[in-house]
Amino acid sequence: MNGLGGLNKSENGVVLGMVQLQLPVVETKADLTAQTARVVELVGKARRNMGTMDLVVFPEYALHGLSMDTNPEIMCSMDGPEVAALRQACIDNAIWGCFSIMEANPGGYPYNTGLIFDDQGELQLYYRKMHPWVPVEPWEPGDGGIPVCDGPNGSKIALIICHDGMFPEMARECAYKGAEIMIRTAGYTAPIRNSWRFTNQSNAFCNLMVTANVCMCGSDGTFDSMGEGMICNYDGSILAHGTTGRADEIITAEVRPDLVREARAGWGVENNIYQFGHRGYVAVKGGAQDCPYTYMTDLAAGKYRLPWEDEVKVTDGTGFGFPAPTRLYGEKAQEAAE
Repeated sequence: MNGLGGLNKSENGVVLGMVQLQLPVVETKADLTAQTARVVELVGKARRNMGTMDLVVFPEYALHGLSMDTNPEIMCSMDGPEVAALRQACIDNAIWGCFSIMEANPGGYPYNTGLIFDDQGELQLYYRKMHPWVPVEPWEPGDGGIPVCDGPNGSKIALIICHDGMFPEMARECAYKGAEIMIRTAGYTAPIRNSWRFTNQSNAFCNLMVTANVCMCGSDGTFDSMGEGMICNYDGSILAHGTTGRADEIITAEVRPDLVREARAGWGVENNIYQFGHRGYVAVKGGAQDCPYTYMTDLAAGKYRLPWEDEVKVTDGTGFGFPAPTRLYGEKAQEAAE
């Protein structure tokens, strides 16, 4: 299945490289420029490291570090020099690339944005993180849903970011929209290690979907990121796992989207992504296709409320130095002030 981490690539395989990028300190525009150059350099390393590699994946915060600094000077834009450099690196090395930027947002806090470029430098996927890691992260909640794109060698790819992966609904949405490979990039530090591992595996198994996951790595003098590049097969088994915590190591594996498709079509027992919407099909034709889940109907109606809602103690970022927000979701900063 794995062909020695992709060294022996099969006809239907997609070889992934997960970069356990050294956690940087980025405080100035010059720092941002230097870190962009470092990521570009590692795109080249990925290509030289494995000529069969189809897609190289960098962690969340690859250009920004973990400071949560919203200084406009170190924000990126889609037409800025950082994105142009990442795009060109994919062209120069004939490789697909997945990258992370903190994107300027004139109407509020920046977006935490993920990008996938193909080997011709064309943007194939643009995603804004749906679930910032509250109360620590200040990023604007994503407003574009979860896109799925056509990937290398006929694959279908989705991208979610870090805390997104703790919500099983996120992985389910990726699979429901056709993703065979779900990328999860992160900046997580060591306290999240166990949660990271079992959610990566459960997201794969519960959806018959490959998950490809990677964190930042090493220390910036304050935080210790864990690396933990982890590629899980559609049955939840681990194909590759970066357990050494070595910064800038590239964890590789070959995955088989064709076998994902085969399992989704052919499995009876534990075909959970199908069975979720066809409950009890042995007893009733086609299974029950209702929505018996209160949290889903309430959320869709704008009435999501926990039985213990009034007891929740942390509901904003003031404990981490951010001001209590006054702007409602969908409002721009100027509208909220009027």
